[in-house]
Order: sequence, then structure tokens, then C-alpha cells
Amino acid sequence: MNIEQLNPEQIDFWFPVEQQRPLIEQISQRVGLTRTRAEYFVRLWVYLVAKQRYKQPASRQQPEDISRPFALEALTPITDSIKCSHSEAAWLFYGDKDKGSDRAAGMMLDKLAALGLLQKHFDGNTTRITISLNSTDLYSEHSSPNHPRAERSRSPLITDDFNPRCDAVPVANLLAINYGWMNQSLDIVPHRITRLLRQWAQQYPIGMRVLRRTDNLNPVGFYLLYPTTADSEITFSSSPTKGLHLASLNDVDPFTLAAPGDLDCMAVFIRSWMIDPVYLEQYRTPFLQDAQRTLKKMQQDFPNLCDLYTLIIHPSYEAMATAVGFQKIGSQAHRDTQIYWMYQALDRYLALDLSNHIS
Repeated sequence: MNIEQLNPEQIDFWFPVEQQRPLIEQISQRVGLTRTRAEYFVRLWVYLVAKQRYKQPASRQQPEDISRPFALEALTPITDSIKCSHSEAAWLFYGDKDKGSDRAAGMMLDKLAALGLLQKHFDGNTTRITISLNSTDLYSEHSSPNHPRAERSRSPLITDDFNPRCDAVPVANLLAINYGWMNQSLDIVPHRITRLLRQWAQQYPIGMRVLRRTDNLNPVGFYLLYPTTADSEITFSSSPTKGLHLASLNDVDPFTLAAPGDLDCMAVFIRSWMIDPVYLEQYRTPFLQDAQRTLKKMQQDFPNLCDLYTLIIHPSYEAMATAVGFQKIGSQAHRDTQIYWMYQALDRYLALDLSNHIS
């Protein structure tokens, strides 16, 4: 038996479910990753680590023992690209279920690559994969007080106005994590977002706010409240993909920004609301409260505002939106991107005591 004959069914022997679960939980916190996709990635990672182990002569078992499962203490980086066909990936992801084809598995690999979880190489005949992550780093990322990301979280944060000269590029790269997984042109996404942010800041800066570190002034959170004209409101009843202007390469924005004093402006589109996961738990309530204050200021420019709409593109944000009164509207989530519209009445949001709604 050789490395091409490794049995994907041995995944749970190589890396038991008890070890997989916390890793899946950590990875699924990344924007763009559903729990199912996180499970797919972990299974793929285990399989590739096993293949890598069998490729190393010093680690190979004797021929008579090579089919026996072994235990992995941790999932290490895949430094040498490992061959993984789409049919292998399909078996890993879907098993013997009819829903998973080789083509679907290939598309899933593309999505995982777009999220930065793996690097995919194709030489014209064979797909090869490398992974730079280390499972021990992921486990300790939020638990170890000495971990670099934990150290970063100790810097106090403040809410502040968006500065298009200084904040556009770092905010664009922060938001690209949100939108890059939907667009394979990852090098285009941050540049496009930077341009749009500066354009919107010239038109109506009041609705643009950041969560800023006090030590280096870098933004680690951002929201954009976008007052829309009456003729744009029909888009909220359309497919949620039409609201992804930041992620698309279409220059035609489906939403028109309302001008201050527009009495027909009744809706605000929350085009973005994001905090670096390192700071989310501690600062989501202050940032939501800041949004309340900003909306009250916007009411002075648009006295008839009454509706709030947003797009949910990651399950981790749905719970928070639901906690402050947002509800799903329209048709079901888009099948491929898992995004959907949510709605909340402005008056009800402003009346919330958010310290009691978000723990």
C-alpha cells in the first residue's frame, strides 16, 4: 500500500473528533467560513498531513503496517505541496453522499484558497496543496495571554470618525477578509474597496466610523451607514447578492446615496459592520452603541428615517444581529454564498439598552 491509497475513512483515527472540534470552532470564526466549510478544511488538512508523513522516508511504517491508522498530536503546516485530486477532495468532503461531485469539491478548494486557508497549485495535470497554518497556534490564539494576538488586544480602543486619507487602505484590507472569499480576484478587492471608501467619505462622511487603537491609531473595526434614496429601496427585496457592491467588479452601484434634507429617504443600508475578531468580544457593545449615536445624528439630515437593512455574510454575525432585533427578510439565503438580508426598525434599535442585549 502506498500514499496514493491512504483511506480517507481513517481521518477520525489519525485525528480524533475530540481534537477536531475545537479546531473547527476556531477556524469557523473566520468571516466567510461556515461550520461545514471549516469541517471540510480540517478533514482535508488531516488527510494531507497523513500523506506528508508517509512521504517522509524516516516516518514511513513498514509495508505490512502502512494501512494501520496512527494518531497525530497536532496538524502541522504542509510545507511540500501534496497531491490531492478533486475526487479525493470530494470523498473527504462529501463521503458517499450524492450531493458532492468532483467539480463541487474543486470549487470548494477554490473557496478555501480564497479565504487564505490553503494554497492551491495546478501544473496542468495535477492539483497540489500547501497549508501554512499550525493547529497549535490556532488553539492558543485566543486562550494564551502571551500570544501575540492576545497582546494586541490589550491596547485600548476608541471610536472615531473615518479618516479617508489614513484609514482607507487598512480598513479596505480588513474588509477584504469579508469579501475576498466571494471574489477570486483577491488582488483587486482591497484596491476597489479603498477607492469606494474614499468616494463615499467625500459624499457623506457622517455614517462612516472606526474602532481605533490608541497606541498606533490603526483602525481595527469599521461600520458604514448608508442612507439610500427611495428608488433604491427595491434592492432590499431583491437577491442579496445585488447588495454586494464592495465584492463585485461591477461599477454600477445598485444603491444611490441620499442627499441631506431628502424627506423621501427612509432607509439606511448598513453596508459594513466589522471588528477584528481579536477585539470583537470586548468592543462589540461600545461599537453598536456608537452606531446608535451616529444614527441619531443622521436623523437630523434625514428626518423620516425609519428602516435599517443589512446583509449577513457570516453566521457569527447573525447571532449578534438577532440579539439587537434584526430579522431575516425576503427569500432564503443565496445558495452559493450563504448571505441574506436582515431588517430592524430604526426606532426600536435606538430604544435598545444595548448593554442588556449583548453580553
